[in-house]
Amino acid sequence: MTSDDSARHGQSRTIETLAALTSEQSAAVLDLLAASARHDGQQAVSEQGRLQMRGGERAGISHLLLTVGPELVGYAQLEDTDPVEAPAAELVVHPEHRGRGHGRALGSALLAASGKRLRIWAHGGHAAARHLAQVLGLTLFRELRQMRRPLSGLELPDPVLPAGVTVRPFVPGQDDSAWLSVNAAAFAHHPEQGSLTQRDLDDRMAQPWFDPAGFFLAEREGKVVGFHWTKVHAAEQLGEVYVVGVAPGAQGGGLGKALTTVGLRHLAAQGLPTAMLYVDADNKAAVTVYERLGFTTYETDLMYRTET
Repeated sequence: MTSDDSARHGQSRTIETLAALTSEQSAAVLDLLAASARHDGQQAVSEQGRLQMRGGERAGISHLLLTVGPELVGYAQLEDTDPVEAPAAELVVHPEHRGRGHGRALGSALLAASGKRLRIWAHGGHAAARHLAQVLGLTLFRELRQMRRPLSGLELPDPVLPAGVTVRPFVPGQDDSAWLSVNAAAFAHHPEQGSLTQRDLDDRMAQPWFDPAGFFLAEREGKVVGFHWTKVHAAEQLGEVYVVGVAPGAQGGGLGKALTTVGLRHLAAQGLPTAMLYVDADNKAAVTVYERLGFTTYETDLMYRTET
């Protein structure tokens, strides 16, 4: 725990680092995130980060709570689970308490906790976040695009599956291990997605949005070789290309495009007006496929890191 008596209004700023949050602390953080999302127009902490606030301690996950007096005004999460990459972090300060050095205090605490070896997300790439990254001595190294396209009046050609490949819905409890294996292989280069575990899958299947009817598996000779997991954001009336993956041995044959088309048709059939997805800007092949399917860039998330 660290304290900073330089906080304004005569109350000291305290940062507490925890391995797990109580249900009350988790609720308070989620309330803070909701206020931030209403102000900023997007979440400051990813879905994975929000899931990791619940269910007790998780290996490699730390939670930093910044309070001024009795009030929670800031939160950060540090994930140190990748054996190669630097620890990754996300942080947020309540909109009513910004401009008082709280973001810098959380960032400095993250640097100290990570041994000054840190990656940190700036969702939306807002000017204040870019300035904080500069103040902390971080440099830009990753750009994640959110792309969108209308689903109304969707006209896509019939999906052309490679020879011998069929598509069916995911069956919870039956397909878990096969999906985890293909996901790990397909995203071996992608630390966030490729490292998902059974617990991570269970977390997602327990969410109200989970619908196995929108989780498509591609099989060849009874073996899973690809998938398209869709997601519906009911409140926003958005359909998401949540994740599309193809096993290394099945790549290059058009399976990814075919699976994307299957999922988009499914989302359009739900009456959703818009589809969205996330893709790394440097993944030129995927960006090109999505652009040809009518997607354009909507907003951008940026990741910064230390030079060391």
